Amino acid sequence: MRRETLVVVALLLAVLVPMWYVALHGEPPSEEIEIDQSVTEMRPLQGFVDTPNKLSPSQVGVVVWVALFALVGVLTAVHRFMNSAVRSAEPARAAADGGRPGRPGSPWFQTDDRWVATYRAASDATEGVLAMGGLAILAIVFAALFTGEYLTLARTQYFGVYAAGMFLSLAMLTVAYYAWFLPHVEVAERRAHR
Repeated sequence: MRRETLVVVALLLAVLVPMWYVALHGEPPSEEIEIDQSVTEMRPLQGFVDTPNKLSPSQVGVVVWVALFALVGVLTAVHRFMNSAVRSAEPARAAADGGRPGRPGSPWFQTDDRWVATYRAASDATEGVLAMGGLAILAIVFAALFTGEYLTLARTQYFGVYAAGMFLSLAMLTVAYYAWFLPHVEVAERRAHR
C-alpha cells in the first residue's frame, strides 16, 4: 500500500473512531413495532440486513461521514478507471511548442489563441458496447423491481436498494460511455497577462 493511502486511512480513522465512540453512547435503541402475524402474513419490516430501528444524531453523523468518504473513494476509483484502463494504448497526438496538429475534434476547439494540445481518439471497443448493454439491462431490471415493489401491498422495505441499484447502474452507464466512446482532448489557450 502506498504511503499516501496509509496517511489518508490513518486520518480517517483518527476522525471516525472518536466519533463512533461518542455515537455508541447515544440514545438507547427503541423497540421494533411489528404487524400482528395472526392477522396478516405481510412483513414490511423484514429485510436481508439487520438494521437498527432508531439512530441517534451522533450515529447518523458517523454514517454520513463514512458515506461521504466512501463516495470520494468511489469517484477516485472511477476516474482512475476511465483514464487508465480504457483509454487507447496509442500515444496521444501532441502539439509541440504551440504547433497545431492535424486539427482533430470540432472546429470551435481551435482559434487563434486556443488549440488542441493532446488528443486521444475514443477506443470504440466491443467491451464498451457490452458494458453499456449490460448496464442498460441492469438499470431496466432495477426500475422494474422498483415499480413492482411499489405496486405490491406493504412491501416497501427494498425501495432504497432498488433505487440505489437503478441510479448507480445509470451512473456507471454514463461512465462507460465517457470511457469508451468519447475522445480525450486537452486544449491549450494563450492568455494575456495584465
